[in-house]
Amino acid sequence: FEIVSQSPFTISSYAHVDKTTVLWMYWHDLDNWPHFRREVMEAFRYQNQRKLLWLGTMGQRRTIDRLLGFLTLLIEEYGEVCEQGYYLPWTLTHAQIGSAIGSTRVTVTRLMGKLRSKGLIITLDDNLICLPPSNPDS
Repeated sequence: FEIVSQSPFTISSYAHVDKTTVLWMYWHDLDNWPHFRREVMEAFRYQNQRKLLWLGTMGQRRTIDRLLGFLTLLIEEYGEVCEQGYYLPWTLTHAQIGSAIGSTRVTVTRLMGKLRSKGLIITLDDNLICLPPSNPDS
């Protein structure tokens, strides 16, 4: 094991306002504010559930399942509305996607074609990836 003389992490705060107050609290301090404690616990619960979704998606055996799950989770978290559904507001190369899901660029390109032909994804004019709205009847 390794003994570290300094803290292994750094805390930074960024805000787009003129004045920001950062409040440091310990868990037992939250007992004094039950509503605030509930909000903190709900935020942690949500974050934990999202991590479990990501782990479940990345643990899929079939690459096409990992790819569709990866795109779905990204668009759920960061997507913006368009006429065709929801889209990622930035472009990702097939190599970047392949690296993220443990695959190759060639495989991602082939599988993206399959997903497009099945109508599960749409590529917009500026190469942005879009998920069409899900059909509840199917």
